[in-house]
Amino acid sequence: MSTFVLVHGSWHDGSAWNAVIQHLEAKGHQAFAPTIAGHGKGVNKNVNHAQCVQSIVDYIVDKDLTDIVLLGHSFGGSIIAKVAEAISDGFAGQRQRIRRLIFFNAFVLNDGESLRDNIPPDTQALFDKLARESDDNTITMPFEIWREAFLNDADLDLAKSSYAQLSPEPYQPFIDKLDLKQFYSLPIPKSYLYCTEDNVLPQGEEGWHPRMSSRLGLFRLVQMPGSHEVMFSNPIGLVEKIIVAGRD
Repeated sequence: MSTFVLVHGSWHDGSAWNAVIQHLEAKGHQAFAPTIAGHGKGVNKNVNHAQCVQSIVDYIVDKDLTDIVLLGHSFGGSIIAKVAEAISDGFAGQRQRIRRLIFFNAFVLNDGESLRDNIPPDTQALFDKLARESDDNTITMPFEIWREAFLNDADLDLAKSSYAQLSPEPYQPFIDKLDLKQFYSLPIPKSYLYCTEDNVLPQGEEGWHPRMSSRLGLFRLVQMPGSHEVMFSNPIGLVEKIIVAGRD
């Protein structure tokens, strides 16, 4: 059985994984879902990318979790890449902490890039505008985008109930440029889990796969039907694929 650490994406907190954790544990696995610093309702949103990463590093180290499968969803992909750098140092071997990385419809950034660099120009302009108009440099997810692009495989009731769990997203982590030279030198095994109806990035050459996945070098590809937010619309199916993506 495996130990999974599930890192959420933008606008979410760790509770996004509640149903997934329930089904993983029912199959005998351990699963943890920390909340990234600056995420969730009623918290200080003034964080940068490094602080987001450090919050996950601290969670793993404080709980003394070892031999984990570390999964990052969407924005969480940029987090787990930097977490892998941080906790592969100072141990006898990087696998002592992390057995495998899973990028789940996740950003895989090139060295020196920001997350903002990897989204379409119209989305960049929208996010810049939303952050400027906020009073705390955050982006609030428009419901229409959530409904049509993020959770396009769910009915309206599920779209509304899941949208109510979201909170404004700190913008600074989107625009921070990341040094990923060390990440690309790590020998940790990697998987890319791709939901084929995900419409958050344009389908095709500018989409998640193969544009993001191919940056990993050697990786295991696991695919399933579903939207960007399949943890809400099909958690049972997602769990099956997470297990496949995370196995030895």
